Amino acid sequence: MMDLVPWKSFNEIGRLRRDMDDVWRHFFGTPLTESMESVWIPSIDVSETDENLLVKAELPGLEADDIDIDVSGNVLTIKGEKRTEEEKEEENFYSRERYFGSFQRAIQLPADVNTEKVDATFKNGVLSITLPKEESSRRKRIEVKTQ
Repeated sequence: MMDLVPWKSFNEIGRLRRDMDDVWRHFFGTPLTESMESVWIPSIDVSETDENLLVKAELPGLEADDIDIDVSGNVLTIKGEKRTEEEKEEENFYSRERYFGSFQRAIQLPADVNTEKVDATFKNGVLSITLPKEESSRRKRIEVKTQ
């Protein structure tokens, strides 16, 4: 199986951002990102079998109606919006690490897919997309003959 995602760039960026917020808070008392627009990037896994490409995205707090999926050429796009919860006036936050807002992820697919047979399900905050490979993109075993 080919290595589709060699490193978890978005997880690393999120971790770095939290670490920098902690440093900023320690020295200046206010997180650097409070003045910046909040960006939410869902975690995504991409894998493949001989027949399909499989994509799983963690989208906690969303409903199926909040998610749009599009396949154009060899690019899969997942977009939607995680809506903020209503804040109560009597709440005083000590920490805010949950992100809300619109998101969009575009994933370059490593094989051609049959867009007519793409299947997507959403259960327990996890979006699962099965993208059947076109016959020409499937791996074929070639038998070596002896003479």
